[in-house]
Amino acid sequence: MRALGTIGTVVALALISAGCTGGTELQSIQTQLSEIQRQVLQLQRQMPSKASVEDLAQRLEAQSEALVRAQADRDVRLEGLTAQIEQLQARLDDSTYRLSQLSQQVAATNQELKAVRAQQQSIPALPPSGGASGGAAVTADPETLYRAAYNDYLRGNYDQAIDQFRLYLETFPETELSDNAIYWYGECYYRLARFRQAIERFEELLNRFPRSDKVPSALLKKGYAYLELGEQAQGILQLQHVTRQYPGSDESNLARQRLRELGVDEG
Repeated sequence: MRALGTIGTVVALALISAGCTGGTELQSIQTQLSEIQRQVLQLQRQMPSKASVEDLAQRLEAQSEALVRAQADRDVRLEGLTAQIEQLQARLDDSTYRLSQLSQQVAATNQELKAVRAQQQSIPALPPSGGASGGAAVTADPETLYRAAYNDYLRGNYDQAIDQFRLYLETFPETELSDNAIYWYGECYYRLARFRQAIERFEELLNRFPRSDKVPSALLKKGYAYLELGEQAQGILQLQHVTRQYPGSDESNLARQRLRELGVDEG
C-alpha cells in the first residue's frame, strides 16, 4: 500500500509538471502515466487480500495439525511393532532354550546307551528277574543279580531295580560291578525325581570308589540333581568340578553346556 501511495504522488507531480511542458512532452508523460496505471492495476490484482492470507494461514495450521497427528500415529505403530519384536525375541529365546534342553537329553541318552553296550559286552545275557524275591534266590551269583537289577532299570521298573541294586550291594559290596551298581542305584532315584536320595547314592560312589570310571557321570548327575532341587550354587559347583577334572569327557561337554544355559563361567 505504501508503494501505491508513492506511485500516486509521482502521478500527481507528473500532472503538475505537464502544465509547464509542450504537447509532445505531454503526450509522452501521458503514455508513461498510462503504463504506470496499468502496472498499478496489475499489482493490485496480484496482491493477496486479507481473506486469502487468513485462509492460507488456516490451511497451513490444519496441515501442521495433520502432520502432528500422523507423527503420533507413526509413534504408536512403532511402539506396537517394538512390542511385537520383543515378544518374538522372547519366543525365540524360549525355543532356543528348549532345543538346548533336547540336545542335552539326546547327549545324555547317547551316553547311557554307550554304557548299556559296554555292560552287554562284558556280561552274558541272562533271563530277566522275576522281582526282588526272585533276585534273592540267585544271590550266590553276583553277575546274575546285577543283570536282573539292570534289566529292571532298562525297562523303567525303577522301584524294583532299587530293591535289586540294594540287595546286590548288601550281598556283594566289593566286586568289580559294585561301583556300577551304586551309580545305577542313584540313577533309579533320579528317574523317580527323588533327587535327594539320588545325591546320596552318587556321594556313596564318589566316597567308596573315587577311581571308578563312573565318577564323572556321578558328579554330573549330582550337579543336575542339586539344580532340580533349586540348590543352584551346589549344582554349579559340581558341574564346574566336572569341567575342570574331566575336560575331555562327554560329561564335561554336557556340564559345559548346562553352565552356559545358566549364564555361568566354566570356572
